[in-house]
Amino acid sequence: MRALIVDDEPIARKVLREELELVPDVEIVGEADDGDKALSQILACHPDLVFLDLQMPAKGGFEVIQELRAGPLPSIVIVTAFDEYAIRAFEAGAVDYLLKPISHERLQLSLQRVRQLSNKPKDVAEQVAQLQEIADGARPNAPVPRRIVGRSGDEYILLNTNEVLAFQADGDLVWIVTLKHKLLATQTLRELQTRLEGLNFQRVHRNSLVNVNHVRKMSPLSSQRWLLTLNNNQEIIVSKRQAKTVRDLLSW
Repeated sequence: MRALIVDDEPIARKVLREELELVPDVEIVGEADDGDKALSQILACHPDLVFLDLQMPAKGGFEVIQELRAGPLPSIVIVTAFDEYAIRAFEAGAVDYLLKPISHERLQLSLQRVRQLSNKPKDVAEQVAQLQEIADGARPNAPVPRRIVGRSGDEYILLNTNEVLAFQADGDLVWIVTLKHKLLATQTLRELQTRLEGLNFQRVHRNSLVNVNHVRKMSPLSSQRWLLTLNNNQEIIVSKRQAKTVRDLLSW
């Protein structure tokens, strides 16, 4: 595993490096002492694993996480001294973390969890998406949007829900429609509808889930059928079953 160490404290980096050098299947590909350097190293070195300190000057670990958007995405292990909010979230199972000072046993457990994600880029992307939601929630008074994972070829891309115009099922595939692209979703339409409950998404057809904030026009096809035009000019037919709900929602 190719590992990157990100921490603004030289001693902390040295201690973690010495521990990792004892692990046969870990190669340290770089170090960074702030968030900007960390992002540059991630782009340049493509590490499999990043040990990421939360508290750093200028740009901290949460901000690094929020700027990760496209693959290949690394597994993230948070390193923290005292962030109680983060620890509670990570203990709930969202991600892994190491509490300073790092014990050898705890480090080995983290590495074992990362190994289990090896060659599972979808699971890594989902993990980073969870981290981004936690990072959003760590900002005072900030809304906590859901993050959606999309696939383009071999890459996994992280999207804010406000970037998504619609989800459309096509057989066993579900497409994520954005203003400029179509990406493959990693979840079924039913799973996405449940995940996005309470947000601005409405099921308009058994094959379509639409972000109502991106509906430009609603045109009648008949007394019980409607045609939605999205902001990218794509048209989606509303089923008879959903017609009244969609009409009431968009006229509100």
